[in-house]
Amino acid sequence: MIAVVSALGMTAVLGGCGLTGDSGEVTLKLVAADYGDTKANSSQHYWDELAKAYEAKHPDVRVDVTVYSWNDVDRKVREMVDAGEAPDMAQIGAYSDYADEDLLYRADDVLSIPVQADFVSQLAGAGQVNGVQYGLPFAASTRVLFYNKTLFDKAGVKPPKSWDDLAEAAEALKDKGVKYPYALPLGAEEAQAETMQWMLSGGGGYTDDVGTYAVDSPQNVTTFTWLRDELVGKGLTGPVAPGKLNRADAFAAFANGDVGMLNGHPSLMKAASDKGVKYGMVTTPGIDGESKNTLGVTDWMTAFKKNGHQDEIGDFLDFVYSDENVLDFSRRYDLLPVTTSASQVMSGAAEDKDLQPFLDELLLSELYPVGKTSWASVSADVKKLIGQAVAPGASPSAVLGQIQATAMRAGSAE
Repeated sequence: MIAVVSALGMTAVLGGCGLTGDSGEVTLKLVAADYGDTKANSSQHYWDELAKAYEAKHPDVRVDVTVYSWNDVDRKVREMVDAGEAPDMAQIGAYSDYADEDLLYRADDVLSIPVQADFVSQLAGAGQVNGVQYGLPFAASTRVLFYNKTLFDKAGVKPPKSWDDLAEAAEALKDKGVKYPYALPLGAEEAQAETMQWMLSGGGGYTDDVGTYAVDSPQNVTTFTWLRDELVGKGLTGPVAPGKLNRADAFAAFANGDVGMLNGHPSLMKAASDKGVKYGMVTTPGIDGESKNTLGVTDWMTAFKKNGHQDEIGDFLDFVYSDENVLDFSRRYDLLPVTTSASQVMSGAAEDKDLQPFLDELLLSELYPVGKTSWASVSADVKKLIGQAVAPGASPSAVLGQIQATAMRAGSAE
């Protein structure tokens, strides 16, 4: 997930959607994920303010919002759907399973043409199943290589542009006693992200050019063989085995000044700055130079058909995706806008200059194959197994082949 996971006290789920009393008032139920890391900046505050602003202009509509942490939100929505109590909208991490069950409105069922057309093309494309958009991008992120400027100066190295540069810098950092010359989080929390970032930098990916799973492609085998031999095998990834290192722990170590470099997304900027770490950001190194592609991630807004509030949902979502509201949310949580118009505003705004490296990468980004209902199974297998691919003496080809077998089995059921 994009979000920093937090566990906050949330409001209880409000019962029932539909007409309330005899007033003719429609109540829209929205379940959303929390992007805050404290109670003070919980996403509940954002949604409460937005709902209040909308209701002031639409007295016949109430918007009840329940926010859950990323630990819980997807499960909570699934439980509601399975109980026949689907919300009108859910802002969550996946959409394709609900689309496959024919539970969702299409994007063009609920959004006005200008709003739907304004989504960043890569994000809109990732929201499609068989060419039809069901997933509405809500918040986006890309990845760049963060490096600790102080540690790099002490080691006498420059930010890397290629894999060889990265390995040489890591060696120099190790010689200076840096705990994690390169932090390689392939632990269960978010291994699928680090994995895809490295696959892309080696010219591969989870799928090939026509969208067929290609986890064990020659490019991916080369990538993980290099990681095994040139980083992990040489002790350049720190004291914790990559398969045991989670993203959150790697980020915390960077903020504590113990990491020379790692792939990171925008939330790491604040974490590092708060701890006084002087950091730089560069394009992810690739096999022969700067990587031509980077990982893009987006979370999704979904609109459920269960309660039949098509017109009200559409009008509210047009409001949600206004430039003002998209920019407000993005700036609060150091995320990238999902609309072209808001991205253009942010690109030209001095207050958003720190996010510019991530904005620059967005149009070159590739997203997980989230339009495949099989992706959940494949992602789970990656989280469970990929750390084994870089262990000393391991066979990257065998591990990637095992994940590919899962992908083919799951994909055949689609």
